[in-house]
Amino acid sequence: MWKLLYTAIVPIFILLIFVYIKDKYEKEPLRLATTGTFYGMLISMPITFTENFLSKFTPTGNIPYSFYTAFIVASLVEETYKYIILKFLIYKNKNYNEPFDGILYAVFISLGFASVENILYVFNPSIGGIKTAFLRAIFSLPAHMSFGVYMGYYLSKKKFSMNKINMFISLLMSFIIHGIYDFLLFAKFKYVHILFIIFYLYMICVSLKRINYYIRISPFK
Repeated sequence: MWKLLYTAIVPIFILLIFVYIKDKYEKEPLRLATTGTFYGMLISMPITFTENFLSKFTPTGNIPYSFYTAFIVASLVEETYKYIILKFLIYKNKNYNEPFDGILYAVFISLGFASVENILYVFNPSIGGIKTAFLRAIFSLPAHMSFGVYMGYYLSKKKFSMNKINMFISLLMSFIIHGIYDFLLFAKFKYVHILFIIFYLYMICVSLKRINYYIRISPFK
Protein backbone atom coordinates (compact mmCIF):
# COMPACT_ATOMS: atom_id res chain seq x y z
CA MET A 1 0.00 0.00 0.00
CA TRP A 2 2.74 2.46 0.99
CA LYS A 3 4.73 1.69 -2.15
CA LEU A 4 1.66 2.40 -4.25
CA LEU A 5 1.00 5.64 -2.37
CA TYR A 6 4.58 6.82 -2.87
CA THR A 7 4.37 6.00 -6.57
CA ALA A 8 1.22 8.07 -6.82
CA ILE A 9 2.43 11.10 -4.85
CA VAL A 10 6.18 11.43 -5.49
CA PRO A 11 5.82 12.46 -9.18
CA ILE A 12 3.50 15.27 -8.07
CA PHE A 13 6.14 16.63 -5.69
CA ILE A 14 8.83 16.34 -8.38
CA LEU A 15 6.78 18.45 -10.81
CA LEU A 16 5.88 21.00 -8.12
CA ILE A 17 9.52 21.34 -7.06
CA PHE A 18 10.60 21.61 -10.71
CA VAL A 19 8.28 24.55 -11.34
CA TYR A 20 9.03 26.23 -8.01
CA ILE A 21 12.80 26.01 -8.57
CA LYS A 22 12.36 27.55 -12.01
CA ASP A 23 11.13 30.72 -10.30
CA LYS A 24 14.70 31.74 -9.48
CA TYR A 25 14.61 35.55 -9.63
CA GLU A 26 11.70 36.45 -7.34
CA LYS A 27 10.43 33.50 -5.34
CA GLU A 28 6.72 33.23 -4.69
CA PRO A 29 5.55 32.73 -1.10
CA LEU A 30 5.47 28.97 -0.57
CA ARG A 31 2.42 29.38 1.63
CA LEU A 32 0.42 31.02 -1.17
CA ALA A 33 1.59 28.46 -3.72
CA THR A 34 0.63 25.53 -1.49
CA THR A 35 -2.71 27.23 -0.79
CA GLY A 36 -3.32 26.97 -4.53
CA THR A 37 -2.49 23.27 -4.39
CA PHE A 38 -4.83 22.82 -1.44
CA TYR A 39 -7.69 24.50 -3.30
CA GLY A 40 -6.87 22.37 -6.32
CA MET A 41 -7.39 19.32 -4.12
CA LEU A 42 -10.64 20.70 -2.72
CA ILE A 43 -12.23 21.31 -6.11
CA SER A 44 -11.93 17.60 -6.86
CA MET A 45 -15.21 17.16 -4.97
CA PRO A 46 -17.40 19.55 -7.03
CA ILE A 47 -15.56 18.44 -10.17
CA THR A 48 -16.47 14.81 -9.49
CA PHE A 49 -20.09 15.73 -8.80
CA THR A 50 -20.35 17.81 -11.98
CA GLU A 51 -18.64 15.20 -14.14
CA ASN A 52 -20.89 12.43 -12.81
CA PHE A 53 -23.94 14.54 -13.63
CA LEU A 54 -22.78 15.37 -17.16
CA SER A 55 -21.83 11.74 -17.77
CA LYS A 56 -25.53 10.88 -17.69
CA PHE A 57 -25.91 12.62 -21.06
CA THR A 58 -22.96 10.92 -22.78
CA PRO A 59 -23.83 9.99 -26.38
CA THR A 60 -23.08 6.59 -27.88
CA GLY A 61 -20.64 5.87 -30.67
CA ASN A 62 -16.86 6.05 -30.64
CA ILE A 63 -16.33 9.63 -31.84
CA PRO A 64 -19.36 11.28 -30.13
CA TYR A 65 -18.56 9.49 -26.86
CA SER A 66 -14.87 10.40 -27.00
CA PHE A 67 -15.51 14.02 -27.96
CA TYR A 68 -18.20 14.61 -25.32
CA THR A 69 -16.25 12.87 -22.56
CA ALA A 70 -12.98 14.60 -23.44
CA PHE A 71 -14.15 18.14 -24.08
CA ILE A 72 -17.29 18.49 -21.95
CA VAL A 73 -17.14 16.02 -19.07
CA ALA A 74 -13.39 16.26 -18.43
CA SER A 75 -11.79 19.34 -19.96
CA LEU A 76 -14.54 21.96 -19.64
CA VAL A 77 -15.41 21.01 -16.07
CA GLU A 78 -11.88 20.61 -14.72
CA GLU A 79 -10.34 23.64 -16.42
CA THR A 80 -13.27 25.89 -15.46
CA TYR A 81 -12.97 25.05 -11.78
CA LYS A 82 -9.19 25.49 -11.90
CA TYR A 83 -9.58 28.81 -13.69
CA ILE A 84 -12.00 30.09 -11.05
CA ILE A 85 -9.53 29.27 -8.28
CA LEU A 86 -6.61 30.80 -10.19
CA LYS A 87 -8.50 33.99 -11.03
CA PHE A 88 -9.81 34.70 -7.56
CA LEU A 89 -6.80 33.44 -5.61
CA ILE A 90 -3.98 35.34 -7.24
CA TYR A 91 -5.03 37.63 -10.13
CA LYS A 92 -5.13 40.74 -7.93
CA ASN A 93 -2.67 39.47 -5.33
CA LYS A 94 0.39 41.69 -4.88
CA ASN A 95 2.64 38.65 -5.23
CA TYR A 96 1.49 38.19 -8.83
CA ASN A 97 4.07 40.65 -10.08
CA GLU A 98 5.73 38.95 -13.05
CA PRO A 99 4.51 36.78 -15.96
CA PHE A 100 5.94 33.48 -14.68
CA ASP A 101 3.82 33.74 -11.53
CA GLY A 102 0.71 32.98 -13.56
CA ILE A 103 2.24 29.72 -14.72
CA LEU A 104 3.49 28.79 -11.26
CA TYR A 105 0.16 29.25 -9.50
CA ALA A 106 -1.81 27.62 -12.33
CA VAL A 107 0.46 24.57 -12.20
CA PHE A 108 0.22 24.31 -8.41
CA ILE A 109 -3.60 24.42 -8.62
CA SER A 110 -3.68 21.95 -11.51
CA LEU A 111 -1.38 19.47 -9.77
CA GLY A 112 -3.40 19.81 -6.56
CA PHE A 113 -6.39 18.46 -8.42
CA ALA A 114 -4.24 15.91 -10.26
CA SER A 115 -2.92 14.54 -6.95
CA VAL A 116 -6.40 13.56 -5.78
CA GLU A 117 -7.33 12.20 -9.20
CA ASN A 118 -4.09 10.22 -9.33
CA ILE A 119 -4.62 8.58 -5.95
CA LEU A 120 -8.17 7.60 -6.92
CA TYR A 121 -6.96 6.02 -10.16
CA VAL A 122 -3.98 4.24 -8.63
CA PHE A 123 -6.02 2.74 -5.78
CA ASN A 124 -8.99 1.84 -7.96
CA PRO A 125 -9.45 -1.94 -7.52
CA SER A 126 -10.36 -2.40 -11.20
CA ILE A 127 -7.85 -0.25 -13.09
CA GLY A 128 -5.30 0.73 -10.44
CA GLY A 129 -1.93 -0.62 -9.43
CA ILE A 130 1.76 0.04 -10.01
CA LYS A 131 1.42 -0.06 -13.80
CA THR A 132 -1.30 2.59 -13.71
CA ALA A 133 0.81 4.70 -11.34
CA PHE A 134 3.82 4.61 -13.67
CA LEU A 135 1.78 5.33 -16.80
CA ARG A 136 0.10 8.29 -15.12
CA ALA A 137 3.46 9.54 -13.86
CA ILE A 138 4.75 9.54 -17.43
CA PHE A 139 1.69 10.94 -19.19
CA SER A 140 -1.20 12.21 -17.04
CA LEU A 141 0.69 14.22 -14.42
CA PRO A 142 2.98 16.10 -16.85
CA ALA A 143 -0.15 16.70 -18.96
CA HIS A 144 -1.91 18.34 -16.03
CA MET A 145 1.18 20.45 -15.49
CA SER A 146 0.99 21.51 -19.14
CA PHE A 147 -2.69 22.44 -18.85
CA GLY A 148 -1.67 24.72 -16.00
CA VAL A 149 1.17 26.20 -18.06
CA TYR A 150 -1.20 27.06 -20.90
CA MET A 151 -3.70 28.64 -18.52
CA GLY A 152 -1.10 30.64 -16.61
CA TYR A 153 0.75 31.70 -19.75
CA TYR A 154 -2.27 33.38 -21.29
CA LEU A 155 -3.51 34.80 -17.99
CA SER A 156 -0.19 36.61 -17.64
CA LYS A 157 -0.46 37.90 -21.19
CA LYS A 158 -3.67 39.62 -20.10
CA LYS A 159 -2.41 40.63 -16.66
CA PHE A 160 0.73 42.35 -17.92
CA SER A 161 -0.78 43.67 -21.17
CA MET A 162 1.69 41.79 -23.31
CA ASN A 163 -1.19 41.22 -25.72
CA LYS A 164 -4.64 42.72 -26.05
CA ILE A 165 -6.46 39.47 -25.35
CA ASN A 166 -9.67 38.55 -23.63
CA MET A 167 -9.48 37.42 -20.01
CA PHE A 168 -11.02 34.06 -20.85
CA ILE A 169 -8.43 33.11 -23.48
CA SER A 170 -6.43 31.39 -20.74
CA LEU A 171 -9.42 29.19 -19.95
CA LEU A 172 -10.10 28.60 -23.63
CA MET A 173 -6.56 27.50 -24.43
CA SER A 174 -6.26 25.11 -21.50
CA PHE A 175 -9.73 23.75 -22.38
CA ILE A 176 -8.68 23.08 -25.99
CA ILE A 177 -5.34 21.47 -25.11
CA HIS A 178 -6.89 19.31 -22.37
CA GLY A 179 -9.75 18.32 -24.66
CA ILE A 180 -7.48 17.25 -27.51
CA TYR A 181 -5.27 15.28 -25.13
CA ASP A 182 -8.22 13.37 -23.67
CA PHE A 183 -9.91 12.89 -27.05
CA LEU A 184 -6.80 11.22 -28.48
CA LEU A 185 -6.60 9.13 -25.32
CA PHE A 186 -10.24 7.98 -25.45
CA ALA A 187 -10.87 7.63 -29.20
CA LYS A 188 -10.38 4.35 -30.96
CA PHE A 189 -9.29 4.61 -34.57
CA LYS A 190 -6.25 3.73 -36.64
CA TYR A 191 -2.98 5.43 -35.66
CA VAL A 192 -4.63 7.32 -32.77
CA HIS A 193 -1.88 6.20 -30.38
CA ILE A 194 0.76 7.66 -32.67
CA LEU A 195 -1.16 10.94 -32.85
CA PHE A 196 -1.49 10.91 -29.07
CA ILE A 197 2.29 10.55 -28.55
CA ILE A 198 3.03 13.28 -31.11
CA PHE A 199 0.55 15.67 -29.51
CA TYR A 200 1.76 14.85 -26.01
CA LEU A 201 5.38 15.58 -26.90
CA TYR A 202 4.36 18.78 -28.69
CA MET A 203 2.34 19.93 -25.66
CA ILE A 204 5.22 19.25 -23.24
CA CYS A 205 7.80 20.96 -25.48
CA VAL A 206 5.63 24.07 -25.88
CA SER A 207 5.00 24.17 -22.13
CA LEU A 208 8.71 24.00 -21.31
CA LYS A 209 9.48 26.70 -23.87
CA ARG A 210 6.85 28.97 -22.32
CA ILE A 211 8.20 28.37 -18.85
CA ASN A 212 11.71 29.26 -19.98
CA TYR A 213 10.47 32.28 -21.94
CA TYR A 214 8.75 33.84 -18.93
CA ILE A 215 11.81 33.16 -16.78
CA ARG A 216 14.00 34.79 -19.40
CA ILE A 217 11.92 38.00 -19.50
CA SER A 218 11.53 38.27 -15.73
CA PRO A 219 11.71 41.94 -14.65
CA PHE A 220 13.63 40.79 -11.55
CA LYS A 221 16.40 39.19 -13.59
